[in-house]
Amino acid sequence: MSGAGVPELTFDVSDASVAIVASSWHDAVMSGLIAGASKVLDEAGIEYEVFRVPGSFELPLGAQAAAENDFDAVIALGVIIRGGTPHFDYVCKAATDGLMRVNLDSGVPVGFGLLTCDTEQQALDRAGLANSREDKGAEAAQAVLAMLSLLNDME
Repeated sequence: MSGAGVPELTFDVSDASVAIVASSWHDAVMSGLIAGASKVLDEAGIEYEVFRVPGSFELPLGAQAAAENDFDAVIALGVIIRGGTPHFDYVCKAATDGLMRVNLDSGVPVGFGLLTCDTEQQALDRAGLANSREDKGAEAAQAVLAMLSLLNDME
């Protein structure tokens, strides 16, 4: 089962500014992911803004714009659900590769909260909703804050 072995992440970055860049498709799933990330940021006292992009394919450009506009970290949230064509594979790869490129090229940590699921139920199970088993929005926020803290410690 996914979620087993989740690490306990710690961070001290209360003065950080974070952008949540979120896809607009699959509203119920996205609402859960954004709520999970927002809760982590609120609990940590982190300032943040939410920016919506059309779809997951546009997440890398949204993340790049946030990195270029002085946000200390970016949380990218989206969901891609497999259909009957290769579209799923192309969009998953493009979005994943693009987010990694923003992460490495900018030096700004990018939290990876992109769900790539075979079914809508799998996405709902990971969205942090009342009946979900996991909260990938919260996990992406925790990971990006831990990474930002680590990078600050290395300076």
